[in-house]
Amino acid sequence: MIKVITQEETFPLRSAVLRKGASYDKCILPTDGAAGIFHLGGYAGEQLVVVGTFFPEDYPGKGPGGIRLRGMATAPAFAGKGYGAALINFAAAQLLADDAVYIWCNARAAAVGFYHKLGMEVVSAEFDVPGIGPHFDMLMLLKK
Repeated sequence: MIKVITQEETFPLRSAVLRKGASYDKCILPTDGAAGIFHLGGYAGEQLVVVGTFFPEDYPGKGPGGIRLRGMATAPAFAGKGYGAALINFAAAQLLADDAVYIWCNARAAAVGFYHKLGMEVVSAEFDVPGIGPHFDMLMLLKK
């Protein structure tokens, strides 16, 4: 099941998966206060196993209608079992219904294959996020 969750509910997975166990105050993203932001969580039974945060932000040079994904994290025991894909597909369907044009993200190099399987394409050269590692910008058109 995928549903809207609070920012605070994203922190345990953000901490464990994205921030090497950092305290929750280190898991607040600079964009967490953006207008129009929403957080999704995916559940296996009662357990929250995947999170992602979405907000309006256009990708440079790609025009209006952009939605940015940040803070995507899946509990390691549930990785590769379809929970992340379900969350992205749920968001894409909702955002398309809301007239968004595309979703984009800064994908960790290790996650490029995952996003590519969902229809995202690399749209940048590799770049380094200090303290985190290599990334690529990726984008998926919602309206063909």
